[in-house]
Amino acid sequence: MNSELSGDLVIVREGNIAKIHEKSHYGNMTEDGLELSLIEALYLMEKGKLEVNIDSDDVTIEKLIKLIRGQGSFTNYIVFKDLRNRGYIVKTGFKYGSEFRLYERGKSPGDGHSNYLVKVASENSKFMMSDLSSYVRVAHGVNKKLLFAVVDDENDITYYNVEWTRP
Repeated sequence: MNSELSGDLVIVREGNIAKIHEKSHYGNMTEDGLELSLIEALYLMEKGKLEVNIDSDDVTIEKLIKLIRGQGSFTNYIVFKDLRNRGYIVKTGFKYGSEFRLYERGKSPGDGHSNYLVKVASENSKFMMSDLSSYVRVAHGVNKKLLFAVVDDENDITYYNVEWTRP
């Protein structure tokens, strides 16, 4: 399937767009076509399901990785890839102040609400405990669980399920 790099998005205008969006739940449908994030596009490129062009020139996987690294989002990609490979539907969590929303295996955005918010950090990240408290509070407030994904220097991921409890 061919697509075009346009800023921070990859737009798919031809091919089996409906299947990728409705069945596999990638991207967002717009009047321009299927809009994929760079992370989604890279994942599909690595799976051999997508070719990306810019001004009729092929965009390589290496170039897309470089763009994602330039945005400081490569750790997000590592987590996205891991969760998709485990069979989860992963959508943006921007509205909730997290990197991703996660749907349980077998569920999808059309079947109801996501079960988890996923917050991503590298093992060397520093943050305030009040920030962690805020993430948990938001997740609890929207009836979701918080998964905290910590990516180490070898790109291994440790997931922590962080919950709000009443003392």
